[in-house]
Amino acid sequence: MDDLWVFGYGSLIWRPGFAFLDRQPARLAGYHRALCIHSHVHRGTPQRPGLVFGLDRGGSCVGMAFRVAATDAESVVAYLRERELVTNVYRESHLPVRLHDGESVRALTYVVDRGHSQYAGRMTPAEAAVIVRGAHGQSGPNVDYVTSALAHITELGLKDRWLSEVVARL
Repeated sequence: MDDLWVFGYGSLIWRPGFAFLDRQPARLAGYHRALCIHSHVHRGTPQRPGLVFGLDRGGSCVGMAFRVAATDAESVVAYLRERELVTNVYRESHLPVRLHDGESVRALTYVVDRGHSQYAGRMTPAEAAVIVRGAHGQSGPNVDYVTSALAHITELGLKDRWLSEVVARL
């Protein structure tokens, strides 16, 4: 059995929650990181939903790829399913990513299900900022989630122009 690669693009980047052998920046083609999922609990309410990250179709996304030992793969997948598939707004996929060192690997990742009721769709940074600015859930203000995400992404040497534009409008 081969080692498992996991692609993180949001909080998995800085808080994976599982043991790994290696991590390095990686690019996923065909999807981009976006605040495209309505949060009704952690960063918003049903009356005033917030926004959290999903991988949506189009473009590309630079995130972090984690190599997990084959012996830990089953437990890591179980953990990720519990963490990411609570409301089934994501589809579990194995997609090709290009690692920083140039190697291509297939990585487990979670892509937004556009048919799910929590899918917020594409929006401009200005539209996203309006929603984020007014939302607050059990885990705190949506603004804190978004600004923290950008800080962690930047700290790791990654760039996200769209997210930077959202934060600039908060």
